[in-house]
Amino acid sequence: MSTRFVLGMGGTVDYEIRWDAGVLEQLAAEHGIGPEDLDLTTPVDSVRDLVRSLLAFVRDGVGGERFVASSDIVEEFAARFAKEVTLGGTCVRAAIAMDVLGLPSTMHLVSIDDNVRRLLPASVDYVSSAVEDTLDPHLIVQYPAGTRVRVGDVELVSAHPNRVIYANDPPHRELRIAADLSDALRTADVFLLSSFNVIQDPATLESRLAQVRDAMRALPPDALVMFEDAGYHVPELSRRVRDEMVWSADVYSLNEDEMQAYLGRAVDLLDAPTVAKAVRELHEVVPAPTLVVHTKYWALAIGQRATSLRAALVGGITMASTRYWMGDGFTAEDYAATASLTPGTTAQRLVSDVADLLGTDACVVPALDLTGVATPTTIGLGDSFVGGFLAALDRR
Repeated sequence: MSTRFVLGMGGTVDYEIRWDAGVLEQLAAEHGIGPEDLDLTTPVDSVRDLVRSLLAFVRDGVGGERFVASSDIVEEFAARFAKEVTLGGTCVRAAIAMDVLGLPSTMHLVSIDDNVRRLLPASVDYVSSAVEDTLDPHLIVQYPAGTRVRVGDVELVSAHPNRVIYANDPPHRELRIAADLSDALRTADVFLLSSFNVIQDPATLESRLAQVRDAMRALPPDALVMFEDAGYHVPELSRRVRDEMVWSADVYSLNEDEMQAYLGRAVDLLDAPTVAKAVRELHEVVPAPTLVVHTKYWALAIGQRATSLRAALVGGITMASTRYWMGDGFTAEDYAATASLTPGTTAQRLVSDVADLLGTDACVVPALDLTGVATPTTIGLGDSFVGGFLAALDRR
């Protein structure tokens, strides 16, 4: 078992459907859905609700994650599209990304089936709290920029590419902790925490946080703990996780969507004074020792370890960019090709200005210029960022 990198806390089986605006138009017509029915926040209790929700995301050009009442809804919707079965979850995609660069890891899983056994790289070991095989697939929908979907008399046109996730995953929702997690942590250099966002019951959350806290006592004193935040199925629980992680994690990482959720407002990611102000405010809301924010335009670290994390930020951007460009199944050669790309002039100037405004306790790096990518992959970019970030820590 490889225990230098222990990555938690759970993986998923994903149904990645092939985008087909025509099928979505048919579903809207079959379910009598008009423009007035589209709703980002509607509970997803049926296929009709799922279509209403998805079309609202396309209309607004945004991404997100939504709970569905039953996995049967996912199965019924996915059956209308061509699909690929893949593995997801922050720890799984991070492990797969690290495997590309020859770095083994050990994952903590809460569910398993033959899909997981078949698709996991040979270098990835795992501990698991699962007592039997189960399958509760996550529906992954990626839509391209400029896609057009007619709903009634209105044509929806997406301004940006993005992704939406729909799932009902009881093992993930329970997030039971494996009894042998502490054994895996005894020789770990790095422990990645994630997945608490899917828990919906406050008592369950308290129990799992306490169990993880106990297991972490086995970590070597110089181990690095990283937490990757996410969108919460029950937003009210995010504060409890944040309050736990700001003192238990050395590095607290999140993306632009989560930053904006914490701040309660949209942030212009291309305006240096606005970015610097937002990051300073965010670090007050999330007072972690080191805060990492990764976006489509830049990534930064601020706090105690920030100045030592430049290579890790570059590694994260390179890995996420490789996935954006190449999709699943990319190679070390693809990663090297991506690393040879340069940032755009605007991005370089922006990060220089942001760095000047944030001062010496921050490190800011630009994203690569990927404007020429014709068919981008938009799912799992944050997960791949984490894998690239951790892999670069190993190469320091």
